Amino acid sequence: MSTILVCDDDKEIVEAIEIYLTQEGYQVLKAYDGEEALRVLKTEQVDLLVIDVMMPRLDGIRATLKIRERNNMPIIILSAKSEDADKILGLNVGADDYVTKPFNPLELVARVKSQLRRYTQLGSTVNQKDEAVYTVGGLSINDDLKEVTVDGEKVKLTPIEYNILLLLVKNQGKVFSIDQIYESIWNEDAIGVDNTVAVHIRHIREKIEINPKEPRYLKVVWGVGYKIEKI
Repeated sequence: MSTILVCDDDKEIVEAIEIYLTQEGYQVLKAYDGEEALRVLKTEQVDLLVIDVMMPRLDGIRATLKIRERNNMPIIILSAKSEDADKILGLNVGADDYVTKPFNPLELVARVKSQLRRYTQLGSTVNQKDEAVYTVGGLSINDDLKEVTVDGEKVKLTPIEYNILLLLVKNQGKVFSIDQIYESIWNEDAIGVDNTVAVHIRHIREKIEINPKEPRYLKVVWGVGYKIEKI
């Protein structure tokens, strides 16, 4: 049974989310601001965090930034429609996905399931004699160990970032449109997802490229999409 931490200063929203997640068999922990969420994470084993952007004392953006210093669990941020900049910022500091308020609780549950499934797959290992290793230049992905290295140094990626990079590395030289990347990774129809994918691509570049502004591996093909350059 997975444990979900729900953090929002609106107690009615927290209680509503708790009802739906509990019905799906999840254990739910609650917090009402970022500082309280950090305290819970110090004492409890949490598998996924749902956190609002706008909260008193410590908002969701700054809390996510602090959490990412030590924890790689999936994070879904909640954001009002008028806070597009906050949604993008949230992805930049390490959130894996976002849900816009007002939201359908069933959509949130679906996204929770999706993120947990990817995180579980990322954390699993397969005992095989021949490991699935994909390399391009100094970039290497061991898909059995779910490990990424650049010039021998380990790189820490979120589950979404890992899956995007793996998709591109396994198809070196092939250009994927933003819609193709989104539909392959999120398994959902791509509607207005340009910013979501672009933020994750930028984050991957910051982790694998010496100079993200002049990338060696992850290239943009203007007007078409992205690819991993064959080296």
